[in-house]
Amino acid sequence: MSAEDADQELRERVRQLEAHVASLESRLQRLETQPPVAAPPPVPSEPVVQAPSPARADLESHLGTYWLSRVGIVALITGIAYLITSRFGQLGVLARVGLGYLLSAGLGAFGLWLARRHQLFGRIVFGGGLALAYFVTYALHFIPSVRVIDSQALALVLLAAFVVAIVVIAQRMHSETVAGIALFLGLHTGMLSDITAFTLLSTSMLAAGALFFLVKNRWVIVPLSSLVAVYTTHIFWAMRTGVAPEAPDPDRLLLSLGFLTLYFLLFSVALLVHPRELSAKACLAFALLNWVGWMWLGSNELSRHAEPRLFTFLGLTALAHGAAAAVARWRQAPALLVHAYLCLGALSLALALPTRYSESALAVAWLVTGALMGLLARGASSPMLRWVGVGTLFAGLARAVFLTPEHSLLFALGFACFLLVERSGEVPLPGMPSPEVLQRQGLVRLLCAGGAGLSLVWLVAAWMPAGLATLGWVVAAFAMFGVGFAVRERRYRHVGLLLLALSLGRLLIVDMARLPTDQRVITFILLGVILLIISYTYTRLRDRKG
Repeated sequence: MSAEDADQELRERVRQLEAHVASLESRLQRLETQPPVAAPPPVPSEPVVQAPSPARADLESHLGTYWLSRVGIVALITGIAYLITSRFGQLGVLARVGLGYLLSAGLGAFGLWLARRHQLFGRIVFGGGLALAYFVTYALHFIPSVRVIDSQALALVLLAAFVVAIVVIAQRMHSETVAGIALFLGLHTGMLSDITAFTLLSTSMLAAGALFFLVKNRWVIVPLSSLVAVYTTHIFWAMRTGVAPEAPDPDRLLLSLGFLTLYFLLFSVALLVHPRELSAKACLAFALLNWVGWMWLGSNELSRHAEPRLFTFLGLTALAHGAAAAVARWRQAPALLVHAYLCLGALSLALALPTRYSESALAVAWLVTGALMGLLARGASSPMLRWVGVGTLFAGLARAVFLTPEHSLLFALGFACFLLVERSGEVPLPGMPSPEVLQRQGLVRLLCAGGAGLSLVWLVAAWMPAGLATLGWVVAAFAMFGVGFAVRERRYRHVGLLLLALSLGRLLIVDMARLPTDQRVITFILLGVILLIISYTYTRLRDRKG
């Protein structure tokens, strides 16, 4: 094709495009010039009652459709479970089994029928039918008045098969409602009978079924409610089977700790399979509730029956949470989950120290541990861990305050630990600008400076005579000013100003009425000298800046 032919073809295409644009413009102009269609006149009808406000209508609708249906199915299944427990023992073997499953099948079929028109409500009723069938299977061996199956192994196999059936049905329907109602009511009805070791095993199977949905579908409500129900069931079991400390039962203690370990591992492993696909709040709720249940029940069991092993238990808990933090970071979990695991491990370690140490050793342990936590927080980029470290430092300082004055070196250690944590600087946070980091972490550094000031106050007070306590406060304030000028940090100088204000208040309110004349003279003279030195220093700094 020659250049002239190509140029001619290009001109033809341009003409076609111009003609198409012109036709579109004319059509748009006709549409804009057409008169608007008048709305039909309103048809007279009966006066309409004013509707309630949207917020009130939404709340009423939520209560009526969501909560009433769930509370109603819980009440219904609870009543039927009590009926099976109290009355079915009077029937024959076939009647017990047949009537129980007939009730559950009827309830499930009714739920499926309702689901054709009202899907959510029908699935709630259908989930109640599954839960009732689970309870009937559970009652066939574990409730003495209804017992039909004598073999414990067979009963557990049937329960496991039924849990698998619930999981398969809910997964095929892809219904979180069916899974949540069936599993929760299964856990709930298990607590209506005498709780035994086999009850705990059945709850563990239900929890495993709930965790399947966490791993497979990332559903949160079902496994989270199962976590609460599992630990609650264990609490009831511990209350009913508890023995006096004078007569500990090693087998029962081993059984309790075994189930607690199983719960803790189940929920921890399931959480760390796909942590990136869960919200940070959901991860935090799982980690925190799992730690609370494990720590509370395990510590309670060991404190009653094997107190010397409590330190080992808490130490292993701290190591487990440290390992979980490492795995969470490797799995690229939300940063909040990593920080939560680090903080829970640090809290476990801080709570373990009083079970091994006491008096001055405990104060030293808390102070050193708090300083190490503060330094580790910077390496791990965890502001939450730094707060735990500062709290541990204050616990060690408070412990040192209640000891005798002969342990004054503890306050020197406290001052060094607070200074070390404060001087470590801000914890670097990826993706956060420096001004926001300074704003968020300024308070924790101010608390460290305050802890250092309190340590100096008690240190100087331990060395000063009894009548010169106020002068000791003034000396501590002077030392805080010296530290503030030396490290060029105003937080220490602010603490020094606060200590000076408290010293002046104590001098005017307390010492003027109680101290002898000689001690008043010494206090006032030294106070004046120190105030002039501090003021002169400020004056020189101002002139130098000017």
